[in-house]
Amino acid sequence: MFRTTLILAALGVGLALAPAGAQTAPAAPDTTPLPPTTCSDAELAKMNAETAKLTDPDKKAIAMKEMTLAADRMAKEDMKGCATHLGNAIRMIPGRS
Repeated sequence: MFRTTLILAALGVGLALAPAGAQTAPAAPDTTPLPPTTCSDAELAKMNAETAKLTDPDKKAIAMKEMTLAADRMAKEDMKGCATHLGNAIRMIPGRS
């Protein structure tokens, strides 16, 4: 009886510690500096054309969302916000970041 209790206690401790050992750290955010970005109709049109050529559907969806947010910020004359979203879209395009 005592032996069974010790075995069950050891299994309980092992199971309790297993998830803690299996945890991994989250991926670090992309902190590469953005290239100088200006918000203009020409730049947005150029980026829209490049975004349309993306073949990775996940990156394309993210880039399109960022382009929409950039256009919204530009319409509100928030050029800093526009440049931020435009830079985020640029990160999705291979060879541009």
